[in-house]
Amino acid sequence: MSRIRFVVAPTPPFRLELTAWALRRRSRNAVDRWDGHVYRRVVVLGDTPVEIAVEQAGSRLHVSATGAGRLPADTRARVVSVLERTLGLRADLTTFYRFARHDSKLRPLVERFRGVKPPRFPTVFETLLNAFACQQLSITVGLELLNRLVRTYGAAAPDGRGHAFPHPKALASSRIDSLRRLGFNRAKSRATIELARAVAGGRLDLEHFAGLDDDAAVDALSALRGVGRWTAEYVLLRGFGRLHIFPSDDVGAQNALRRWLGRTERELAPWRPWAGLIYFHLLLKGLAEAGELA
Repeated sequence: MSRIRFVVAPTPPFRLELTAWALRRRSRNAVDRWDGHVYRRVVVLGDTPVEIAVEQAGSRLHVSATGAGRLPADTRARVVSVLERTLGLRADLTTFYRFARHDSKLRPLVERFRGVKPPRFPTVFETLLNAFACQQLSITVGLELLNRLVRTYGAAAPDGRGHAFPHPKALASSRIDSLRRLGFNRAKSRATIELARAVAGGRLDLEHFAGLDDDAAVDALSALRGVGRWTAEYVLLRGFGRLHIFPSDDVGAQNALRRWLGRTERELAPWRPWAGLIYFHLLLKGLAEAGELA
């Protein structure tokens, strides 16, 4: 067993618990784990499954990376890169806070969850599979499908308590019937395997889509099997980190917006540059009302 420890200082203000919940969405998420104090995720560095553990102490994050074998020489840099993306450590929301301070409706919501950063999945591939799983299902059911997928195809943590999100190569060799036994329907199974094979075979570079403007990115993503408007916009927000995107066909988010504001996403024009941040704040509001947040 090998382990390294180090400290990271995120751009303030930062609250780990809020950001972890915005990333994980529900308590039964087996990939992004939170026990009330420590955030954990398993990643594969080279061929080594490594469990990342993060705990906040004041304005600093204490990070450890643990692997069963010898850790790669660049482990620290790669772990920091993962955390900067998944936990939004370098996002500077100063302008957003300044804007919200002068808006009587927005200010109470933003102050309540001050310190949450906009999370992103580590890869566009993982973002798409999260979207596939949750299409036309509740987040709770979609996450249960993902949990089964991760435990079946993901590399295990050194202690066996967690699994990394499956690499495209692991899913490229799977069969539709195998995914259907996990609870995926035929359409989602086919879309998942087709995407995995294209990425694993080098025929598709999903990260390249990040360089396209919104309309071009939506068009490129929509050309993939199983991707519609909601999935494409979900990728723009949770995969590319475009904070002006509020997924227009997200029924749950639209209902949350309507309950809070009495209006729909199409009426968010004054707040348009921050629509995605409002999406995350409303997610936390719903989790708090459900008793998930301390």
